[in-house]
Parts: sequence; C-alpha cells; structure tokens
Amino acid sequence: MTALTRWHVGPWTARGTRVGEVAVPGRRRTNDELNFDVVGLARILGRRLSGRDELQVRLWQNELRPTHTRQCGVHTLADPDNARLLRETAQEALAWLGERAPTGYEFVLTDAVELRPLLDLSAPVVAVEAVVQLAGFPLPAARLATAHVRRSTTGDWYAGDAVCNWSGPHTTPDEAVAAVRRARHELVEQLCAAGRDDLADTAPRWPDVPVESD
Repeated sequence: MTALTRWHVGPWTARGTRVGEVAVPGRRRTNDELNFDVVGLARILGRRLSGRDELQVRLWQNELRPTHTRQCGVHTLADPDNARLLRETAQEALAWLGERAPTGYEFVLTDAVELRPLLDLSAPVVAVEAVVQLAGFPLPAARLATAHVRRSTTGDWYAGDAVCNWSGPHTTPDEAVAAVRRARHELVEQLCAAGRDDLADTAPRWPDVPVESD
C-alpha cells in the first residue's frame, strides 16, 4: 500500500486517560478502549487482517462497545491476557501506521494516535507545520500555508484543515492549490522579515500541497 494521503496534523483517534490520571467517563477512553481505537484506525486506513484476527476484533468490540450509544471511558476487558493481546495488536497497528506516514511526518501514540511533523530542518522533506512550530511566533499566512485541498459533497474544492475551510469554494483543485501556494509564498516573506532565513530556506523542500478527492 502506498503512503497515506495526509488528512491533518493532530489526533486521529479520541483521547484516552493517561496512566495516573483520573478517568473521565464520557470524554476520555480507557486504555483498552484506546487500544481498540488504534486497531480500528489501521483497519479503516486499509490494514488487512486474517479471518481469525477479524473475529478477535469483533469479540473485543462486543466487550468494549456493547451498544452504539455506549458511554466511553468505562469499559475494560475482563481477562488480563485478552487485554495484553489487544495492547500487542494495537502496537502492531501503530507500527503499520508508522510505515505509511507521509514523508516529513510521523505517527505517535500519546493519549491518542497523532500525526506530527518531524522537526528536522536538514531532512530531504520538511513539513510546513514543522517550520511554523519551530518559528514559535505568530505567522499570519501559516493557517492557509499548512492547508490541504479537498472536494466537498457539492463538488466544489476547498483549502483548509480537518475542521475548517480557509479558502474556497473553488471550481477546480488547481485553483485551491494555487491559493495554498500563494499563502506559502507569503509565509516565506514573513519568515524572512522576522529574521528566520533558516526556516524560509527550507521552502524548496516543503511537500506538495496534499489533494484529497474522496
């Protein structure tokens, strides 16, 4: 399978309760629920499982998600060995995701599975989000400069993040991509004006503007 098309930087699963933290039923997953989410995310993104493993996932689902209206943050697996198997399966799923992270990014497991930019300015590909993060000060062009392009259900094209649209509607993906590229050019100018030529000089190694058609 080819590398995943980037959707967004940030969490790709719900948040879980860290070790030592007070549980927040209804808002944060238990460890078992979070591990199940990691396995589920990989399946959604194309990870194939054997028939036996698919059956095991269904058994976990029955125990951790007894109804579609269940409250999260309260369900755990009764059998410790079963919980260990789920944790190991989640680690395998996370490794699978890691191998398919877009160039310049990495998947990490904190209290959620998150996609983060790699902060290595010497790398062959430097994520725009990494530049913005390393700058450490407000950059007006940053929001649109880090956007990706997607098609709406109406057929129009927008540039934005996973939640909001920052530019559009556009009639073609090329128009939306051009809007992001203009913002990236402005970002370079803003970095240079702030004396951060080291960050601005990475622009030739920024990834292409991601375009999602689904």
